[in-house]
Order: sequence, then structure tokens, then C-alpha cells
Amino acid sequence: MPSTNSSTVTERDSTVSLRAVSSKSSGSREDSSKENDSVQDDFFWSYTEEPHRTRRQAIIKAHPEVTKLCGPEPLTKYVVFAVVTIQFTCAYLLKDTPFLSWQFFLTAYVIGATANQNLFLAIHEISHNLAFKSATANRLFAVFANLPIGVPYSAAFRPYHLTHHKSLGVDGLDTDLPTALEAIFLDSILGKAFFCTFQILFYALRPMMVYQLPLTRLHLFNIVAQVAFDYVTVRTASPHALAYLVLSSFFAGSLHPCAGHFIAEHYIFTKPGHSTTTNPQADAPVPETFSYYGPLNALTYNVGLHNEHHDFPAIAWTRLPALHEIAKEYYADLPHHKSWVWVIWQFVWDAEVGLWCRVKRKEGGRKVGSGTPSGGAGQGWKVEELGAGEGTEIPGVR
Repeated sequence: MPSTNSSTVTERDSTVSLRAVSSKSSGSREDSSKENDSVQDDFFWSYTEEPHRTRRQAIIKAHPEVTKLCGPEPLTKYVVFAVVTIQFTCAYLLKDTPFLSWQFFLTAYVIGATANQNLFLAIHEISHNLAFKSATANRLFAVFANLPIGVPYSAAFRPYHLTHHKSLGVDGLDTDLPTALEAIFLDSILGKAFFCTFQILFYALRPMMVYQLPLTRLHLFNIVAQVAFDYVTVRTASPHALAYLVLSSFFAGSLHPCAGHFIAEHYIFTKPGHSTTTNPQADAPVPETFSYYGPLNALTYNVGLHNEHHDFPAIAWTRLPALHEIAKEYYADLPHHKSWVWVIWQFVWDAEVGLWCRVKRKEGGRKVGSGTPSGGAGQGWKVEELGAGEGTEIPGVR
């Protein structure tokens, strides 16, 4: 694969062994089918544990002081209040502006999309209980942060996202993974451009197609609060005010610089080395999470420090740079991105990069802590590893 100036690549610290089941990346489909006739897609299949829990344990052993970084960040609530106020103000000021005008669209793209992407990622922080010590306060505050987004999603996002952490790459559980259908039908420049343009819709609808969440009172509260807010916005301001908020959310998950993080976090942009044999256990070391170190982290709760976040979900955004510095020997040589804009550009135009460039693992092969498929008790994942102050089972997390 051609090298790019957006990533620094090394395989020294890679911890994941992959078997490529793609004619594009591991030889002919005919040869691979001799080993496994059930291969139907082009993803990279892993037969090892996801890397983050192992690295977290190693970092804690080498630097036990990192555990002091865990816990909520009081600054988060003030940032959320400020961004929500900005969006409410812009929506009101645009209430009489024609929808099909450059002023409306420019404001929605430059200010609105940046603000709503910030709120998306505020909800991401809050889903790990990193705004308040109280779990209830975090759940309610996430609903508040959701209001300028225009559609209710904070209650559903939390269990799907925590499952993404607990079951990273597990086919049928990790809803961040594209489906085989998406990878097949969008495997072209136009298809990838379509995906990048409408990726907010893919991330909103795909989880419901993968598995259903139990409906809880929090979901109902999220829906009722959002519908009530939207109604009040239309009645007291205008339909254009609500249209501004929804359009801002669409742009936030479309061809916008900050939206590059969706693709940058887990898509493989550098082809791993492959064995020339047909052995299905052939090793091809490559990380499956990628960090971004650039200025847009200042607008997005440091979500670019994504390896660091997956290693320690209970560390708030303001302390992730400190984690990186303390445990720099674990992160310095990992592949990373320098530009989210370049990530989107390369994703669309590079024929060697596509939706199939993701690591997947079957649930039966997932070794999360213990040797059992489900992670089991004792040595498996514990709920408190998914965020600060978690003490009970979380409905919908698998």
C-alpha cells in the first residue's frame, strides 16, 4: 500500500495477529477457501484477544500511578453548557433565515457541525461516567447534551458504545464494525464517498440492525425530553431553528474535518505483512486502534487519543495527554494519524482502503480476560473497566 504522510507505521509493538481473508490482501479467494469454505467477506479476522486490556494491565504494572488519573472531569459540564448555549443561540438567530441560503448552510457547517460533533463526544465522555460521580447525574446530563442534536440517541448510544469497548471487533456485537453488505456494496470511490457523506446515518441505523437493546425508562425519558424540546423549539422559534440543529448534526457526521475521527479510529490504512502460505493462522501483526495527534483534539474532547482511551476508558479527556506522557513507551511507536482531513481523503481515493479494512473476531474466538467465549467471571472484563464508578451490570451491554 502506498505510504502516506498521515500515519507513522511500525509493527514492533503490535499485539494482534490477523488472518486476512481477502483476495486483495492475502492471495486468491480460491486458495483461502481450501482452508475455510465459509469465508464470505474481506475483513481481517483475529484469533487473539483485543489488545487494550492486555496493554492496560502492562501499563498499570509499569506505571501504577496512572490509576490516579481515573475519574470524572468537572470541566466537562461547563463545556457542555457553553456549547449547548451556542447552539440554542444560533438556532434562534436563524429562525427567520431561509433554509436554502448560504448564511444558513455556512453557519450549520462551520459552527453547528463543530458544536454538535463536540456534543456527540461529550455524550461519549458522559457514557463512561466522566462528567459526574453520580451515575444518575451522568445519564440525565447526557439527555441534556443531546437536546441540540435534534434526535434522541444518548440513552441508546451508551450500551452500544460500552459493548464496543468490551467486545471490540466481535462480529455481531461491535456495532462500530461495518457489515459485509456495506463493505461489498460501497467498495468503490463513489461508494466510499457516499459512506463518508452519510456516515452519521450508518452509525445511527446500523446498531439496530445488529442487535436490539432492551427498552428502559431512560430510553423513554430521552425520547420524551427530545420530542418536547423539538416541539418547544418549533413553537417558540420556528421550524427553521429546529432544521438548523438537525442539519448541524448531519454535517457533523458527514464531510466535515471533525468527522474524520469516525474513520481514523479503527480502520486499517497500512496493509499488514502477510505470509505467502495458505495457513489460516499466518501472522500479520497490526494494531486495530489508531490515535490522532493534532489540533482538532481541542474541539473533540481529545477523542483522537483513541488508543489511550480504549486502554483506560475511566480516564477523562483532560488527563489522556498525561497518560500518553507517563506511558509514552507504549504509544510512541504505534501507528497514528496526523490529519483527519487526510484520513477522509485517503479513505475515499485509495483503492487499497475501504470498509473491509477492519479487524473482526468471532465471539467464540474472543479471549477477553478469560478463555471463555463470553469473557466469563473472575479473569474476564469487569464492569468497572468500562468507565468511572461502574458498579452494576449495564442493560444492553454484551
